[in-house]
Amino acid sequence: MLLACGANFSGFAADEPTAFQLVKEGNKHVGEEAKDRVVEIRSEKSIATLVPNIWYVTYYDPDASAKATEVKFGAGKKLSVKRPARIIEFATGNKELDKEKLKIDSDEALKIARKESILDKLDLKATQMWLQRNGDYGPVWKIRFWAAKLRQPTENADIGELFISAETGKVVRNELKISRVD
Repeated sequence: MLLACGANFSGFAADEPTAFQLVKEGNKHVGEEAKDRVVEIRSEKSIATLVPNIWYVTYYDPDASAKATEVKFGAGKKLSVKRPARIIEFATGNKELDKEKLKIDSDEALKIARKESILDKLDLKATQMWLQRNGDYGPVWKIRFWAAKLRQPTENADIGELFISAETGKVVRNELKISRVD
């Protein structure tokens, strides 16, 4: 893992915790029955780097009315703990991510995504990440990218998403539209 060895790789901030490290930190702020029972991990859009520093870890919590507790982190520090009203999930059921299949952490998923040749020539500016269930592929990292526009480099364009298996590290779906940088 990049953070473990302190490397700084094209936008990685060595002092930012990974999503899996935040799960462990979040365990300190949820009830005993919710620990390690992750339903989803998501970030806000990163600012001035490719590594997001605002993250939300949602745990399955059998004691909560909507069966979820969400811990919000900023720069690795707990900002809040909430029991959100997850209406859709409440109706369909909050399903935990299979811990055995969570092998690729956020830093590694971003590193894998950056190796996609279609991104080579782009000036990537920001990302947003989600770890969620996907019926076809199991848990996947969905990574949305923003890149500098070619004609107006001070403006950014949303160029789409890559989906990376959290179990194998393979890109399972590519929804990038690099023509948006024109």
